[in-house]
This record gives sequence, structure tokens and C-alpha cells, in this order.
Amino acid sequence: MNSSFSAQNPPTTIDNANDVQISLHHVSKTFPGRSGWLNKITGQASSDFVAIEDINLDIKHNTFVSIIGPSGCGKSTLLNIIAGLSSSTSGEVRINGEMVDKPGPDRGMVFQNYALMPWMTVEGNIRFAVETVYPNMSVKQQKRVVKENIQLVNLTGAENKRPHELSGGMRQRVGIARALAINPQILLMDEPFGALDALTRGFLQDEIERIWEQQRKTAIMITHSIEESLLLSDRIVMMTKGPAARIDEVLEIPFPRPRDRTEVENHPAYLGLKQEMEDHLYRETRAVEEARITP
Repeated sequence: MNSSFSAQNPPTTIDNANDVQISLHHVSKTFPGRSGWLNKITGQASSDFVAIEDINLDIKHNTFVSIIGPSGCGKSTLLNIIAGLSSSTSGEVRINGEMVDKPGPDRGMVFQNYALMPWMTVEGNIRFAVETVYPNMSVKQQKRVVKENIQLVNLTGAENKRPHELSGGMRQRVGIARALAINPQILLMDEPFGALDALTRGFLQDEIERIWEQQRKTAIMITHSIEESLLLSDRIVMMTKGPAARIDEVLEIPFPRPRDRTEVENHPAYLGLKQEMEDHLYRETRAVEEARITP
């Protein structure tokens, strides 16, 4: 049974507007090339680069969405636009009906490279985020929020350690705790486990599943891992190769929640969905390689 929807008519929009939390409407992003006289003299002149083109997508409240596609297809560009860290060249992004034009406390971001303050302890990194977003919060309440989020990611006992004293998995736990400590409506994750070894990655996937079940926030995750996206997601957005990457297909994931890794892998729809994603990534990645060698 095919659980995907055709690229010509993907179900990227939701009929009931009240269910929509995040809405992307004809979003495109072009990075300007180098065209000045000095660039031409030095041979560094280049054309404009269209990263993503005409992206349309509606995301419901409290759903987990993964975005997957070949390298260079604009996944991170799209996430940064949703985060307000970058602006689209055309189109619009709305959250709860409000236009996104800058970062906001309604969105928490988890980066692949941790992005921790190296001179701060675990507690200090998390407290810094809370103080920045909620400057009027009492010190007592700040301490409570920090403590709760340290416990949430199972880092109790490591409060006074600095990033260089932590493993990669522990650093990413701090990044997750910091993002959640500001109590965002939406959790944005840019390949959060990409730099981790397979064992640590699997363990943190289970932790994200546990935390998501507790809090049920809307989550958008960039990943290259088919298995990871199938384990965690309600919907998987598959993008075409760049430049001018688009949404090709959207998969609806039927696995019941809460998720168990073994039960997911034994679900009747699992192998079909996995094969469909593998075919998509192989086709798009092959097109990227062919474009590189074509004169």
C-alpha cells in the first residue's frame, strides 16, 4: 500500500485552518551571486542560486514532522526561515496566523553542532536561555525551570560541568534542555544527532520520543536518516534535489503512539515506507551526481 502522495498534488495543506499552526505559502529563497567588477576580474563572479522554490506546507499543532532529502536540497535553509533566522525571497511563513520575520520565544532551536557557551556550565547554558527570554522571571522560578529541564534530559549530577567535560551525547542533551527550557510552542531540530555515533544516536532518538510524548510540542526535524524519521515522525516531507528544491512527496506515518522501536520496525507498513524513501533518496542523489559530471 502506497502511503505517499504524488508530487503533482501533495497534501501539503490542511482543510481546517484552525488545525494549522505553521503555514508555508509559496516560499522561495535565492542567494545572490557575485557580480561586482572585482569578482569578474578575479574570476569569482557567479549567478544567483535558487535554494528552494515554491514551498507550500501546512503543519498541524502537536505533530512531529521530519524533512528529508539529498545533501544541498535546502533543508536547513527552510528550517532557518521557519526559525526566523533567515528570510525568504518570496512567499510567507505564518505561525498561528502571524507572519514570521524574526526569531521568537515560540520557537526553540537545537543545532547539530550543539552551539553551547563553552565557558558556562550545563546549568549556566540553560539558565542563560531562560534569563534571555524571561528577564522578569524570579530567580527562584528560574532555578526551578532549569532543574526540571536538566532532569527531563537525564543530566542530573552534571549541572556544574562545562561542555568540554561532556560527551557529544551529553552536549546535545544540554542543547535540547536549553531549547525546551524557554517553553516554546515549536521545537526545531537541524540534524540533532548527525555528529553522534550510532549507539548514542539511537539512545537519544528514544529520549526525544520519550520527551515528545510528555510534552507533545510541534516538532520539525531535519535528518538524513530514514530509520530516524520513521521512528519519530507523524509526517515525512521528502524534498527534491537542489537547486530550486521543492517538496516532492509527503508521507503520512501510521505507526501508533507511544512508539517502540521494535514495534515500529515490525509494523506491516514499515518496509514499504522505508523502500519508498530509499527509492526517493537514491533517485534524487543520483540526479545530483549526474548533474555534476554533465558538462
